[in-house]
Amino acid sequence: MHDEGATIVVTGAGGFIGAMVVEDLASRGTVTIGGRDRTIGRIVALDIAEGPLDDLARRQAKVESIAGDLADEGIREAILASKPDAIIHLAAVVSSAAEADFDLGLAVNVRSLMDLLSAVQRLDQAPVFVFASSVAVFSAQGNADIDEDLEPRPLSSYGTQKVIGELLVRDAARRGIIDGRTIRFPTISIRPGAPNKAASSFASGIVREPLKGETSILPVSRDTRLHLASPSNAVAAVIRTLSLERSEIGQETTITLPGLSVTVAEMLDTLERVAGPETAGLVTDQEDAAISTIVSTWPGRVAAPRAERLGFTAETSFEEIVREHMERSKPDPTGGRS
Repeated sequence: MHDEGATIVVTGAGGFIGAMVVEDLASRGTVTIGGRDRTIGRIVALDIAEGPLDDLARRQAKVESIAGDLADEGIREAILASKPDAIIHLAAVVSSAAEADFDLGLAVNVRSLMDLLSAVQRLDQAPVFVFASSVAVFSAQGNADIDEDLEPRPLSSYGTQKVIGELLVRDAARRGIIDGRTIRFPTISIRPGAPNKAASSFASGIVREPLKGETSILPVSRDTRLHLASPSNAVAAVIRTLSLERSEIGQETTITLPGLSVTVAEMLDTLERVAGPETAGLVTDQEDAAISTIVSTWPGRVAAPRAERLGFTAETSFEEIVREHMERSKPDPTGGRS
């Protein structure tokens, strides 16, 4: 049977993980979707911001861009018209922004997902559906160590909204609307670009900015322990999740990803070892009670044996993450980044 090529929709494609996922897919000739090796026909990149999408589409022949809000019925109809074989749903309002604006968090993190799932049930065939959640769904006071089987009891609006999303994906999968699977990301470090409104933004900024010779504020205690993964590890996790057969996942559609457990002090020690004391000295301790309160409920270490059995891996040292970021940040001859 001739494979005309799979269509993969990526929402939130203008964000840094979304853009990296699109770039990764566009660089491949084939990808495994739900246990089947498929030729990639086209990648539909969706984001509310038009600029990043246009850049992606210009550089990658397989990429088609759609700029707009999932709340817009016309945007959802455009997704359906593409007849997606897979949907990777990364669009979200980040943690601090969701905490600051309850209505915005509900609109983007819950209602947009509800509307998308409601629309998708009109497709002739259920697409593989990858939903991005977070370890912020857990309540782990004092960054306690937890097991992946711990019942989520989030203490933030963002975490609550992600739990709702997990349950919606699970129910839609049960009903046969989608072939659903959710991944709970660790805190991602080191993010490229500028600081954002995520409570975890400091986990990138305290390394990224000093490496550029710029100062950075640390809003939490240096004793804070984080469950981390690099951007490339996060992208690999998305691709791995896309590949899994339904039988491998079973009824429990949510997978908590493994990560590297490290304290902020250990992160800064690594920065000093790699880049020198002057660079590490560009970090200033200035507690932000709002951020500290949110971050203190996140697990510092998560045991994730199920994810490991499914082929997901974590970094083994923070130095590995720092050096990857430094390599990725080098200018390339075309004027971009290597």
